[in-house]
Amino acid sequence: MPTTTVDVQELPARLEEILSLAQEGTEVIVTEDSIPRARLLPYGPARIAGLHAGAIQTTDDFDDPLPEAFWTGTP
Repeated sequence: MPTTTVDVQELPARLEEILSLAQEGTEVIVTEDSIPRARLLPYGPARIAGLHAGAIQTTDDFDDPLPEAFWTGTP
């Protein structure tokens, strides 16, 4: 993903341009005195349900309590 940086002082004058860049897939880092303060990313679904159906499988004991050795660090 391409990235561009813009100072917070420039945002009011360049808002339409910055939003257009983000919409097109460019990550926009907003800085203040060269310190990153925010990141604008293109909006989209974070996950797509059913995309990899069957890729994750759990065992029958998935939600059973963990053994004491797990908590104490003993073998």
